[in-house]
Amino acid sequence: MERDTPVIGQSSVFLDALERASRAAPLDRPVLVIGERGTGKELVAERLHRLSNRWDQPLVVMNCAALPETLIEAELFGHEAGAFTGAAKARAGRFEEADGGTLFLDELGTLSMAAQDRLLRAVEYGEITRIGSSRPLRVDVRIVAATNEHLPERVEKGTFRADLLDRLSFEVVTLPPMRARGDDVLVLAEHFGRRMSAELGRDYWPGFGARALEILEGYAWPGNVRELRNVVERAVYRWEREGPIDAIEIDPFDSPWRPQSPLLQANATAADDNMSAASEPPVTGDFRTRVATYERRILAGALAEHRHNQRATAEALGLTYDQLRHALRKHELI
Repeated sequence: MERDTPVIGQSSVFLDALERASRAAPLDRPVLVIGERGTGKELVAERLHRLSNRWDQPLVVMNCAALPETLIEAELFGHEAGAFTGAAKARAGRFEEADGGTLFLDELGTLSMAAQDRLLRAVEYGEITRIGSSRPLRVDVRIVAATNEHLPERVEKGTFRADLLDRLSFEVVTLPPMRARGDDVLVLAEHFGRRMSAELGRDYWPGFGARALEILEGYAWPGNVRELRNVVERAVYRWEREGPIDAIEIDPFDSPWRPQSPLLQANATAADDNMSAASEPPVTGDFRTRVATYERRILAGALAEHRHNQRATAEALGLTYDQLRHALRKHELI
């Protein structure tokens, strides 16, 4: 696994997460990487491998969500010829491929309970058994796993094994989302912009204009680094004027002609006519409670209307950016 995106950031919360990963890297123990989609869990997994004593051995990646449940165990542990329909010849699994190195299990939370049982034995005893075989094989593999789920909650619900979580969580590295990384948004945007400009063969990097910077800073980035990269690269390749890039489109699907489902089309008129009756429950309570409820609804509606761009929302509501931020915190909307 070789990534073309370096680990970039200068915010304290991001650097703290990297420091934790770097300190755990030389230890021959499992590490669990937690983070929302697009936060860079794969990059941290690679960092853990490259800074370990296994750096010159294989780094094998398996996305647990990419395979049907019936094939996951065969993919992890391998199989013998004839073990199941279609198994014409014996095949080594990911554990054998990673012997001596690191196995990165992405989307760990999607593993079935049966696969979790077999994974626990492999982690605990360093032994695996191919499907269709009775002979265990010894493997020397360091596990790095990643998920965007809160696994302790899954344990409470009975959908994830507590003993497996105990074995995999020697160290837990939780990556902060972009909305918590402050100036890293502009640092990353500058990096992605320069790289895209060079890829397009342009002679110089014009930078971003004031309007573009406001949009980049004001958006919440629910898709995190991956979304930011797409937005910036799209803005760079579309910009054909002289001077700094000053047009940013967050949602590439935003169009007055975008298709609607038949159900939405059939109900569009009725929804408009009955908006007030069907939208919010009635407001109750004393005067202050009712005012606070209306304020929160106005803020939430304005944010949704402007796709969570806080600067655009503030302008639409006639507030300064700081006033809007204060109101959002007051009503626990950020």
